[in-house]
Amino acid sequence: MASMTHHDEPSTRPARLSTKEAARRLGVKPETLYAYVSRGLLTSHRSPGGRGSTFAADEVDALLRRNRRPRSAAPDPASRTPADAVTVPTGITLIEDDRYWFRGVDAVEFATHYGYEETAEWLWTGELRPGIRFTAPPEPLAAAERAVAALPEHSGPTDRLRAATVAAAAADPLRFDLTPDTVLTTARGLIATLTDALPPAGGRRREPGGTVAYRLWSRLAPDGADDASVPVVQAALALLADHDLAASTLAARVAASARAHPYAVVSAGLGALEGPVHGSASGLAHRMLAEVLQRGSAGAVVSDLLRTGRRVPGLGHRLYRGEDPRARMLFGLLEGVPAAADALAAAREVVRAADRDLAVGANVDLALAVLSVGAGLPPEAGETLFAVSRTAGWIAHALEEYAERPLRMRPRGQYDGPAPGQPLPRPAR
Repeated sequence: MASMTHHDEPSTRPARLSTKEAARRLGVKPETLYAYVSRGLLTSHRSPGGRGSTFAADEVDALLRRNRRPRSAAPDPASRTPADAVTVPTGITLIEDDRYWFRGVDAVEFATHYGYEETAEWLWTGELRPGIRFTAPPEPLAAAERAVAALPEHSGPTDRLRAATVAAAAADPLRFDLTPDTVLTTARGLIATLTDALPPAGGRRREPGGTVAYRLWSRLAPDGADDASVPVVQAALALLADHDLAASTLAARVAASARAHPYAVVSAGLGALEGPVHGSASGLAHRMLAEVLQRGSAGAVVSDLLRTGRRVPGLGHRLYRGEDPRARMLFGLLEGVPAAADALAAAREVVRAADRDLAVGANVDLALAVLSVGAGLPPEAGETLFAVSRTAGWIAHALEEYAERPLRMRPRGQYDGPAPGQPLPRPAR
């Protein structure tokens, strides 16, 4: 009698696949296959005799179907994620065809109608709560303010936000409660704490109350919050709240996978955010625009950057073939800010000067730079805005990760060091 599967139907394929067969069926490298195992997407068993591993054919086929997402155009190898990159299922943000969606709703349209707090609630719960405001709890805020005040005067914005996060965590006895309602309460309070703990620009008196956008801008701008700029800040915070699995978001998810509390998740995100190619990229664009305004020529500045082998800040994004939709919206809003007129003209001149050779559109970092240069802010202002905004996304991803199997974000290293059996090292003379 022919052998039967556990479904009591004739088997048309082997019940288990070798590593080579499974990798070929998925179209990935063997090391990527084992990365799938470390993330809980596949299970493996040692082959008889202990050589190699085998994989259930039905599991491999299910993963193959899940990874097959139709695209309207072929991916651009220079700007898209490699085909064998490990994916993490998420229901928060989709980026596709030069647009992006928050839980299925166009993110730009959402930011047109709603503010940052509503966006955060939508990312966290999928519910719209118009007019919601975030308030900092007194004890964590007081601890955060003391920690920020104790830092050296030259400390950067991310230094202050990290210190505020750690201090607020120490003052919150409920930080280890990972139930969804408690995490949401923590998140609302933490975002307000990060905003309110920042020292006001120029030593001005703090302006209490209002939206996160109003309170944050009143702490960044030397002249305080103004009617023209606050709507741009509000839109920027909403647009930047999440952007799929950026480096800082992946770091936050890894922390959440280890069941770190929300403050630690945000600390992990802040650590990754500080790199020059991520959260602080707007500072490079700020300095470039300031130089363009000083020299009066975008062409000369772009030429100098390219001649020295540097990239032009604020241009291009690996997930968009054309202009970053976030930049497009913010540029439109910045047209209504008189103080930003010169910086906006300089940014557009940079795009025109670079477009002849680079053929890339503006990204959100260039728009943030227009906002900060126009308002006379320090170069790090865009990074501050980015970090406060992205806190909402990190918490949204943490909530997803808390619902998954613990420690599933555990990749397996591909060892390429010395072969085992090396002699015991001797002390150097």
